[in-house]
Amino acid sequence: MAFLIDASVFITLERRGLLLGALAAIAPDEPVALAAITASELLIGVWRADTAERRLRRHTFVEAVLSAGPVHPFDLRVARVHAQICAPLMASGQTLGAHDLSMAATALAHGDTVLTDNLRDFRRIPGLSLLQPRW
Repeated sequence: MAFLIDASVFITLERRGLLLGALAAIAPDEPVALAAITASELLIGVWRADTAERRLRRHTFVEAVLSAGPVHPFDLRVARVHAQICAPLMASGQTLGAHDLSMAATALAHGDTVLTDNLRDFRRIPGLSLLQPRW
């Protein structure tokens, strides 16, 4: 098992001025990974920075995040899980962001626990293991 870290956790780290080492205190004995969609979300944040200084700071932070562990791709195995969890949600009229669905499918496909500050949305995914960091 690994912790698949949601973008919300990195956003909290950045906003609070915390370093990546703060994650080690949350899950000291567990490996960490990212979903490819989370890597994209973080990289988008770099390009959306409103100043050159902020862009450089975010770039440095995101590159450190990307080198901290593996990035799980959205492959056929994840796509099958994605379809399996998405179809019932759609049928019941529930919505969940496409990025969150992709992340949840990645976690389920790899048997990972999602580390997130967004329990409200992820709780709607049956069988998904969740942990919210204690800041």
